[in-house]
Amino acid sequence: MLNNKYKYGLAIGLFLVAFLPLRAQNRVMNLDSVLLYIHHYNLMLQEHDLQTEAIKTYAEGAKSWMSPMIGAGVFMYPYPGQRIMEDRDKGMLMTAAQQEIPNPAKLKAQEKYMQSRVAVEEEGHEVMYNQLRAQAKIAYYQWVVLEKKKSILRESQRIMGFMLKLAKVRYPYNQSTLGSIYKAEARLHEVENMLLMNESEIGMKNIQLNILMNLPRDTRFQIDTVVKVPEVAIQTDTSYFNSARSDVRQLDRKIESMRLNLLLENSQRLPDFSIRFENMLPRDRMMPQVFTAMGMVSIPFAPWSNRMYKANSKAMNLEIQSMQIGRENLLKEAQGMAANMALELKSKKTQVQNYQTKIIPALRRNYETTLLSYEQNTGQLLLVMDAWEALNMAQMEYLNNLEQLYLIGVNYEKELEK
Repeated sequence: MLNNKYKYGLAIGLFLVAFLPLRAQNRVMNLDSVLLYIHHYNLMLQEHDLQTEAIKTYAEGAKSWMSPMIGAGVFMYPYPGQRIMEDRDKGMLMTAAQQEIPNPAKLKAQEKYMQSRVAVEEEGHEVMYNQLRAQAKIAYYQWVVLEKKKSILRESQRIMGFMLKLAKVRYPYNQSTLGSIYKAEARLHEVENMLLMNESEIGMKNIQLNILMNLPRDTRFQIDTVVKVPEVAIQTDTSYFNSARSDVRQLDRKIESMRLNLLLENSQRLPDFSIRFENMLPRDRMMPQVFTAMGMVSIPFAPWSNRMYKANSKAMNLEIQSMQIGRENLLKEAQGMAANMALELKSKKTQVQNYQTKIIPALRRNYETTLLSYEQNTGQLLLVMDAWEALNMAQMEYLNNLEQLYLIGVNYEKELEK
């Protein structure tokens, strides 16, 4: 946990580098800034941190004693109306004090167990942040793809508008048909609808990131569309996941906490102590003032109580064995998932590269050829529109594959906890 002075300085720094740029809509917020803001200001993480602080505070009082007890009353005091034969039968006034003295070994075991729970919750913070980080990356990458789609749609809007104007100019000279004009007009309206839908989806991604960053919902900012595609990790063996995966580390902390809880349960077999002092003041002045002092010790190893400790210890040992098997299974699943995602990532990356270097360039040359023929009055507008639509669909399909590539990369990095 960070100390208060460091947290204060970090908060000011984040405010200056992250919040102030958001005041203007033309400022760009990159992915690293978004993730940093989420790590320190997300409400779920703040709630979890406060719960961790609460457990840590509980641990600070784990070695405390029970408060002493004091009391006052009467001893051998006669009921009203009774006939008192001698003054010594008047009874006594009594005060008493008692203190429970817990076994030091029990207090030490209790403290260690409570501290182990703090370690579990601290790793839980990283588990939660890994999930939130993946959500933020998905929203950010989807926004990047939407921005690229918007550029293509605007270009398509410009091209369709140009074709429509050109068709209307050539129509009086019988160089265009009404069918081609109507088709170009319909395609232009379709593109405008797609632009409206695209802008709506961008707004939703903006709001989603605002919620994750704990910013006002109407905060608007731009993003950096130059993002890197996740790379396949070189080493993903068991030792890597042991150190990298926060859920594995949290499970290790849970196993250690359960072992400390077992030690705490075993310590319950140790005796506890208590002392009691009573002072008695006789009402008869001829009687001496007397006191009682008593020390007591519990007997936890009695057969009728020892049975419970044995059962609890056996149950905890079984739970530890179960958690160890679960840890092995988690590691195997993580390795399998990472290996499958690495293959899927490589395959999808190849598909995206094929669109970039082969499919789209070929369709672009086809469009440019048909457009040149149309400008030279040797081709038809419908052929130009078909060629542009084929190119436009390929570009959209490329972006859909790019989005899938980003999402596979996010899930891959989530498995690797990067």
